[in-house]
Amino acid sequence: MWGSERTFSLPLWASVLVAAGAGAILDAGFPDRGWWFLAPVGVSLMLVAVLGRNLLSGLLVGLVAGLSFWLIHIFWITLYLGLVPWFALGGLESLFFAVGLGLIALVLRHGPRVWPSVWGRLGVVPIIVAGLWTAREAISAVWPYGGFAWGRVALSQSESPFAPIVAWVGLSGLSFILVWLSALGVQLCREPNLTRTLRAGVAVGAVALVLAVPAWPTIQSGTARLAAVQGNADAGLFAEYSPGQILQDHTSATLPLIGEKVDFVVWPENASDIDPTRSAQAAQVLDYLSTEMDAPLITGAITKPGDTYYNSSLLWEAGRGAVDVYDKVHPVPFAEYMPDRAFWRPFAPELIDLIGRDYGIGTRDNIFDINGVLAGIAICFDIADDQLVHEMIDDKAEIILAQTNNADFGHTDESVQQLAIARLRALETGRTVVNISTVGSSAIITPDGQTLDSLPTFTAGAMVQTVPLSNTITPAMVAGRGWEWLVSGLGLAGLALCAAAARRQRRG
Repeated sequence: MWGSERTFSLPLWASVLVAAGAGAILDAGFPDRGWWFLAPVGVSLMLVAVLGRNLLSGLLVGLVAGLSFWLIHIFWITLYLGLVPWFALGGLESLFFAVGLGLIALVLRHGPRVWPSVWGRLGVVPIIVAGLWTAREAISAVWPYGGFAWGRVALSQSESPFAPIVAWVGLSGLSFILVWLSALGVQLCREPNLTRTLRAGVAVGAVALVLAVPAWPTIQSGTARLAAVQGNADAGLFAEYSPGQILQDHTSATLPLIGEKVDFVVWPENASDIDPTRSAQAAQVLDYLSTEMDAPLITGAITKPGDTYYNSSLLWEAGRGAVDVYDKVHPVPFAEYMPDRAFWRPFAPELIDLIGRDYGIGTRDNIFDINGVLAGIAICFDIADDQLVHEMIDDKAEIILAQTNNADFGHTDESVQQLAIARLRALETGRTVVNISTVGSSAIITPDGQTLDSLPTFTAGAMVQTVPLSNTITPAMVAGRGWEWLVSGLGLAGLALCAAAARRQRRG
């Protein structure tokens, strides 16, 4: 027991050290390590680090926690881009972290005065803390420039017992629950008027209550037999390859499949490095494969229908060409396009000039009708965008095809972090997710979150499987982003009450 919840506070230097360690512990909860149980530990230690802090010192502690987490979590950026973009993105996300934990520090300091009963401190304060954390994640996921929906606490739980809850409350709801449990644990330790047995009972009961939520049943509406091809193509932004080499790699990996009876073939993002809508030779290759496989082919390509380049997915049928096209709606800022180029260029002209062309923002829907099978299409970062996932389910997608190109990130954690997102999307939507990459990590995830098939990284191959289709609508999809708005609203409302209490205290 730490003593009174109103007086406990670490010295500032100790809070900074705890925050730095907490960031590293939180990262260890994510893939590649995947020690999911450490994520709540990391969150709890961050909350401990801001106990008793005012807003200013809470911001400092939060910044340290954010830098520790983010600079480890996205270190994969440095493989080709170096230190400046890594620190710029990590620093920006750490500012969000700092504001979030600074405001949480106010709630932890003044909340026990606003809700002075034992059950107010245990029942209300953790909810407000978790709501603020969720609000911070939600804002940074959409702003600025479309946001960066990476590193949310929920994404650490793709293979944990908590993962099935995402079908009920979505990713934001799962983050809220995990932070609520962490905050409740911290509040229990602060509470001087409870016996050790009662503290343990409340903690165990809260975890048991969450884990007692049953998995949402997925009703199969049919099946589809598909082939997903990983060409092991060096398709990165900075790779040196002759034009057509990536197309050839995926063609070579597909040719052994001729004779297989499949409903469609899926290639990754950028699998055709020559635009078949503008190249007769590339079109002939896709026509040949589609004819020999007796199935349509879904492939990624860079298209230019007018003056604008798009990162596109094409539904290709022999003799008909691209019968449907999806242009990536969420191109990655500072990678696929340069926002406010004139403003940012003076800071790092050589790096900014690496982005030689800006991809447009797509306006088409993200659904392909593949001979009666409705497939939701996600290109790389799209899979992390809540809104795009909701849109494909609203448009009655029965399966999700997540095409990606991870070649620029080598053997780093990036591809397994992305696969974790795909796994949670399968559970959240009740859909099979085919995560197909140029180099890996490629896997087929069933609606219950299990891996039906996978391919070794940096190895050419294909997954040929009969997969379940579904038109089940999970509670998470029914609610849309309602859970996010609800818990974020609770957090902000509680913050307002705590801020008012702080003002009264200063005046008194």
